[in-house]
This record gives sequence, structure tokens and C-alpha cells, in this order.
Amino acid sequence: MRPSRSDVAGWALAALAIVALAASGCHGKPKPQAAAAAGDARVVRVVTVRSRGLEGGLTASGVLISREEAQVGSELGGYRIAKVYAERGDWVRQGQPMVQLDDTLMRAQIAQQTALAAQADAQAKRVSGLAGAGVLSTEQIETRGFQAQVQDAALAELKTRQARMTIRAPVSGLVLDRNVWPGQIASAGGGAAMFTMARDGLIELNAEVPEADLFHIKPGDPVTVTLPDTTSLPGKVRLIDPQVDAQTKLGRVRVALPVNRRLRPGGFGRATFTGVTQASLTVQETAVRYDADGASVMVLGANNRVRQVEVTTGRRSNGYVELLKGPPAGAKVLLGAASFVLPGDQVKPLDAEQAGAQAAK
Repeated sequence: MRPSRSDVAGWALAALAIVALAASGCHGKPKPQAAAAAGDARVVRVVTVRSRGLEGGLTASGVLISREEAQVGSELGGYRIAKVYAERGDWVRQGQPMVQLDDTLMRAQIAQQTALAAQADAQAKRVSGLAGAGVLSTEQIETRGFQAQVQDAALAELKTRQARMTIRAPVSGLVLDRNVWPGQIASAGGGAAMFTMARDGLIELNAEVPEADLFHIKPGDPVTVTLPDTTSLPGKVRLIDPQVDAQTKLGRVRVALPVNRRLRPGGFGRATFTGVTQASLTVQETAVRYDADGASVMVLGANNRVRQVEVTTGRRSNGYVELLKGPPAGAKVLLGAASFVLPGDQVKPLDAEQAGAQAAK
């Protein structure tokens, strides 16, 4: 049975009435849940981004070098190298043999000179009792004695040269370089050194520091040196170069380090001058949040609404972290509760620094 026109009209009037009633309800009293959300903002602790002095705020890179190098060479030239006892990386003691020269010819010369010295001594003894006897003149007797002394001195010289045929370490330390092989002919004086050693095995960092930062460093300051393999070693400022490079405006600071096999001259190291305090823009570490997009902080904005700002962090010290990139000095950022707040949320800020100062009183 089809509805009549009067039925359709009645239904339409009823629908209009329902829509009008709903519209009047929307413009009236707010819903209880919406009212609760507007008045129940989360209380959060905030701190101020500001400049603070960070210990260890000064870092510099440099090259590892020997504190003092010792050259090992021969005093005698023209002799064949018979044996080599040391290699790169060896630790040798002072006086330890490193190279042996072939002394075959030297031994023959010593044998010959020994005979000449014995003959001269015998002749000198035979005439020593004839002084005043008129057999030989005083001059002849003195000449025999003088010749004996000359032969003895020549023999002593040869024996000294024979001792020099064994080339020994002048100091204790680490062998850095070797330039000698069996069969070579040793050269004296201006030739290349047979070995280069790091005296006592001491390797230090030659750090390059900007001129303006040199004024904050003094001898004896503690330093932490980090190697490429992340090994950290304690060091101490030994020397500050009195000159600054005219081109780079960098000065050199020598950092003394303990003996360690990981230290190799020519290697890289980064120095953190832990005794130096340098002003940097910082915030408490607990204010920085980390997620898949990186590090960020929640900044308190107008009407106490928060916004997320990406940051780049630097050095850390005593619970503070340096902000290399991020909000400016004076900005208010949320502490740990920021992990429960979303960008755009309205919050009730509580100054954590003021609250802490009042609690301390």
C-alpha cells in the first residue's frame, strides 16, 4: 500500500523538527568531556636555554709524534754489515746490540799491531837500564820508550774501533724505523741513520689549537686523548709552542701521554682539555628527546602551547648538553614530561629552576 501525500508531509515535518532540536543542542551547553579536556592541561617542568660554562669545552685534533727521537748510526765507515739484531716495533734497552759490523779485517789489524807493540815494549825495556852507561845516548833511549808508547796507543785505538763494530742502542726506547740490512757497507757521519728510535717509548699528541683558545690552556692541565679506535688515554699539557702559524692561526700544544702500544707516531688523536671551562649554549640532558627522526626538544610557545624543535647536540658535562643547533638562549623547554606531550598541546608550565632554588632554601 503506497503512503499518501499527507503521510509524506508529516514525516518531513518530523525530520525537520529533529534537525532543529539537534542544532539547538550544539549551540548550547558544551559536552562534559570537552569541558574537562580544556581545563585539565598537563603540569610540566620547564627550564631555560642559556649559556653555561662546560668543563672540557675545548677540543682539538692533532698528530701523534715522538717526544724525542734518537738516531742510531755507525761511527765507522767502509765495513760490511754482518748482522742486524733489531726490527721496527722492537723495544730495546740502552746498550743493547743492534748491528754487528764484519770485524775480520779489524781483528787482523789488531793482531799485527799487538806484535808491533810487544816488540817496541821489549826494545824499550832493554835500553831502559843503559842510561848513563855510555852505550846509547839519552835521546836514543827516550826515542825507544816513545816508540813503545806510540805502538801501545795504536793498539788501544784499534781495540776501541773494534768495540765500535758492535753498534748499540744509545737510549732505551721503541724502534720506529730501520734502514739497514746485512751486506750493506756502513757509512759514517752524513749517511742515513740505521735506526730511528722514540726515546723511552714516549709518544705525545701535537694538538693544533686556535690562537684564541691558547689563552685558556696552561702547562699541567689535564687532557683526555681519544684515538680512532675510541681508546681514551689520560694526558697532561707538557708544552705550549710560543709561535702561532701565520697562515692557519693555529698554535701547537704538546700533550704528554703514558707509554702505550696503541700510540703510533703519525696517527690521529683528539684532545679534550678537561681542565678548561668554555661557555656554550646548553640545556639539561633530560630535556632532549630522541626518536627515529633524531634529537629534539619541546619548546614552550604562546598560550603555553608546545612545539617540537630539532636540535644538534655537542659536548656533555655535569648533566648539561651543548646545543649546537636548536632554540635560542632564553627559550623555555620541557623536561622529562615532554615524552608525554604532543606538539600543539597546551600545558601548565612550572619553572624547575625556581622550584629547585626555593626547595634548597
